[in-house]
Amino acid sequence: MPPLARSTLDRAAHRRTDQRWLAEAWLRARVLMVDVAGGGRALVEDSGTRTELILLGPDAARESAPEDRLFLGVEPDGVPVFAVDAPLPQIAGTRAANLRETGHLLADRDAGLLTTALALANWHARHLYSSQTGLATVVGDGGWSRRDEAGNPLWPRTDPAMIVLVHDGVSGPDGRCLLGNNAAWRSTRGVRRYSCLAGYVEPGESAEDAVVREVTEEVGLVPGHIRYVASQAWPFPGSLMLGFSALGDPARALRLDPAEIAHADWFSRRDITAVLDGEVVQVGDGLRLALPPASSIALFLIRRWVDGIR
Repeated sequence: MPPLARSTLDRAAHRRTDQRWLAEAWLRARVLMVDVAGGGRALVEDSGTRTELILLGPDAARESAPEDRLFLGVEPDGVPVFAVDAPLPQIAGTRAANLRETGHLLADRDAGLLTTALALANWHARHLYSSQTGLATVVGDGGWSRRDEAGNPLWPRTDPAMIVLVHDGVSGPDGRCLLGNNAAWRSTRGVRRYSCLAGYVEPGESAEDAVVREVTEEVGLVPGHIRYVASQAWPFPGSLMLGFSALGDPARALRLDPAEIAHADWFSRRDITAVLDGEVVQVGDGLRLALPPASSIALFLIRRWVDGIR
């Protein structure tokens, strides 16, 4: 399962319009504070090999207005959970961390809470005004809608994006996969990062068609045998990553779109395994190969391929 596709929370959607229940629930709630302006960070505590999300009592967010409290759901023990977008307090023994760097280290419960809270808070931060009327909007439905002054509703949206691990279908250490280095990524500290090819699904397009279009546009290769694998939210600021695998022919020359892809190459399962084991693999220009962050579905797809799962 992808690292950010885990959750134990009951979203209890039927409670979102019950203002009386929400007011009572706040008094006994656990509160997750996320700082969108500060990079989408939340407080965590490191305990041995575990990283745990810090949830506070409602008094810690007492300055928040009721309409700014985002109701996330109800935990298995019956305690409601809210999120508040605000600067993080200083608490001894904790640190501020973002989802990219800690998502894979969190337990299922914490990963689901932080992913949902960040996705919802990011949506609110980007929809202070209605795109229909230009009027200012306010929060409604426990944080799951906004309305402008004329009463027109807005609902949270997620942007679908496809991401694909293209490989040659060969088993064993000599099998190869195609990875790209995005033109927007800078090579720093002696490394060049490569990842799966990805892109947004366009209006009127299926996810599978987006896989073919994006791979063809970015590297000039037409993939085949496209298979859906899994999905996960990627709230930076609000995407749903639809993960696929596909076959490609390494014998065909790559034609890169320089506006999108700076470098692309086929890497053997042997080389990818070495990098995952902490070894150095050179990619030219005196740089070593780096893979996507551990919280990404890209690394999930790569690890799955390394393990021989098609």
